[in-house]
Amino acid sequence: MLKNYLKIAWRNITKQKFYSFINILGLTIGMTCCFLIFMYVKFELSYDSFHEHKDHIYRLVTDVKTPTEVIPAGITSMPMAPNLKQDFPEVKEAVRINLTNMLVLVGENKYQEDEIAVADSNLFKVFSFPLISGNSRTALSEPFNVVLTESAAMKYFGTTNVIGKSIQIGGSQYTVKVTGVMKDVPENSQLPFNMVFSMATYKALGDNFDNWGGFGVNTYLLLEKGVDPLKLESKFPAFMEKHVGEMMKKQNMYYTLHLEHLKDVYLHSNRRDNRVSQGSITNVYIFSFVALFIMLIAVINFVNLATARATERAREVGVRKAVGAFESQLTFQFLCETLVLSLFAFVLSVVLCQLLLPGFNILTGKEIASNIFLTGTVGIFLLIAICVGLLAGIYPALVLSSYKPVVVLKGAFSNSNKGLFLRRGLVVFQFVITIILIAGVIIIHYQLHYMQSRDLGFKKDQQLVVEFSSIDAIKEKWPQIKREVAAITGVTSCSFSSAIPGMSHNSAYTNMELKSGDMQASNINLYFVDYDFLKVYDVKVLAGRGFSEQMGTDSTQAMIVNEATVSSLGYSKPEDIIGKKFSQWGREGKVIGVIKNFNYHSLRDEVAPLSLRIEPWGYMPMTITISPSKLKTILKDVEAVYNRYAPDGRFNYFFVDESFDRQYKADYRFGRLVLTFTVLAIFLATLGLLGLISYIVIQRTKEIGIRKVLGASVGSILFLLSSDFLKLVVIALLVATPLAWYLMYQWLKDFAYRIDIQWWVFVLAGSVAVVLALVTVYIQTVKTALASPVKSLRTE
Repeated sequence: MLKNYLKIAWRNITKQKFYSFINILGLTIGMTCCFLIFMYVKFELSYDSFHEHKDHIYRLVTDVKTPTEVIPAGITSMPMAPNLKQDFPEVKEAVRINLTNMLVLVGENKYQEDEIAVADSNLFKVFSFPLISGNSRTALSEPFNVVLTESAAMKYFGTTNVIGKSIQIGGSQYTVKVTGVMKDVPENSQLPFNMVFSMATYKALGDNFDNWGGFGVNTYLLLEKGVDPLKLESKFPAFMEKHVGEMMKKQNMYYTLHLEHLKDVYLHSNRRDNRVSQGSITNVYIFSFVALFIMLIAVINFVNLATARATERAREVGVRKAVGAFESQLTFQFLCETLVLSLFAFVLSVVLCQLLLPGFNILTGKEIASNIFLTGTVGIFLLIAICVGLLAGIYPALVLSSYKPVVVLKGAFSNSNKGLFLRRGLVVFQFVITIILIAGVIIIHYQLHYMQSRDLGFKKDQQLVVEFSSIDAIKEKWPQIKREVAAITGVTSCSFSSAIPGMSHNSAYTNMELKSGDMQASNINLYFVDYDFLKVYDVKVLAGRGFSEQMGTDSTQAMIVNEATVSSLGYSKPEDIIGKKFSQWGREGKVIGVIKNFNYHSLRDEVAPLSLRIEPWGYMPMTITISPSKLKTILKDVEAVYNRYAPDGRFNYFFVDESFDRQYKADYRFGRLVLTFTVLAIFLATLGLLGLISYIVIQRTKEIGIRKVLGASVGSILFLLSSDFLKLVVIALLVATPLAWYLMYQWLKDFAYRIDIQWWVFVLAGSVAVVLALVTVYIQTVKTALASPVKSLRTE
């Protein structure tokens, strides 16, 4: 029996080649998109799931509360981890991790590494980063020990047998011994690094491990099994009071510790940290909906065509029932046809997924998978394909199998208003989805353009940045370096600083004088700059003055702050803070100027309080304003200066605008992905409309011939055939507009600086949908409208 059903199904598919092609193509594209997005979403949700103790690992985070604000920080201070382990038996292990970058020397080769971790010796007890050689308990126990990943070992030495070999850091000042080789960190890890140095190395270099107010490390706790994290968290206030209660009261700045589950850090944490990987749960939701929408469009195409062609199958149903076929048998037969189509599309989609996977990895910027058959998802895809086949076929099967043989064999059968209403409803739903996606693409593009073109409050174009290997490389040499670089033809100006906009920077414990004369403690972001920094970046001074070499106290007793600092301390005007006292990292003095806020962070974040000080020992990158036409010559001359003063370093440069925009690379990828899948969704919607119109035109060919005989023009016939669809598109626009606005408003909430959603976005999205519908109708109907009425009347 099943063999007979399959044979009949195949005959019907081959008989109606055009409609079968549209259905198979639509289902194949829909499934391919759905499967690719499914793998992406599954990958995003899998971050850090490979750790053996993942259910018991928590990140320690801090709320820093001052009288004027609460700063949610994803980092902690050095003493917190060891003291928590000592005071609470619930804490099995506590590990500190600092993600950083540095110059690495291996023999004569120099490597500027941006993914380096410094961690406690118990790193491998908390996280599952397997070692392939070395002892995980002792590999990070001593100063100047390092564990390399397999990739790093191969890059540096050409082999993974490297235990006992050495590399150099800090120029060539420090020799570090390789004590272990670990497997490469998986792509779905929030801690990206290719080597890890022992935390004891920091201690040997003189870092202060007892400073409770010096925030800078990520801390992770491995809790004992059965420990309630909320109960443990409730004990933290007493812990902080015990250790730093007096200090917090004296500074009028209070620290509140919280626990974030490891699985929530990547997608759900609102504590941004440029050093750890972070995703967006909003983007995951959006992609999930896009996959569902595309699959629904493909299913709707099938249902529309199947119900529209019901009259062609009516006599077949009547004959089968007349010779004894049961309704259940007919339903099963029609479902078999749908499943054959769906499974055929499934096979094609799996092949397409495998072929498109490398390009999809490039589009997402991540190695989602290298082989679809190794992901364990093909079985899930098959289940989805079967469900799609059943979902798409159940309604048409029930409709067709319910026909009364007496009625259809007498030729009295006609499509019901109920079926017509369903098809129109599905077309509306299809265009609702299409308009939402088009509006989403426009808004995403508009927001990304806004971020690129918005005035950030500083000059980022034609700014070349040269990174020196270490502070010691330019210590006491920076004035000579500046003079030589400034003398290069094509260089307009140059400046040294500890950081530039878009880069990580220091956060310093600071006491600032309030209106009342009291001193207020807070953590304020800090740039060490030279006298030309404000000039080079064209940052405006609103009150007071900038730094001047003519003022001897500027290098020892002066600070400049931004507008955000002024408002955070309760001052109403920038002028009010001029002359107020400060104390910061052992330096005391007065505020001499207030600068206009500039976006030194991503536009996702509000401009935070910032302080600027002259501090030559903290200089690292050098910003050079250049003439683009002389770029090659300038680079050559700057490299020559670099090599004279930092021969142990590796000449490394970038441009400020490119570096700043890299903060949005995830948003750009998101925009490209949404655009790609929206184009495919539009194609599917158009394909379905094309098939439906094709069938309607065939059904109304005789009517068109009669109208032409009676004098109807080609234009009036085109209007007749398209008017119904245009009404449906207008209805879809009215339904889609509030839904699209709400969804995109939720996405835009992730940005502190964002566009306002304009009315014209929805008009444009609706116009695109109308044009697509008109073009589709025109392509399919113009031939029939232009045909001779004699031919049209002969169709029956």
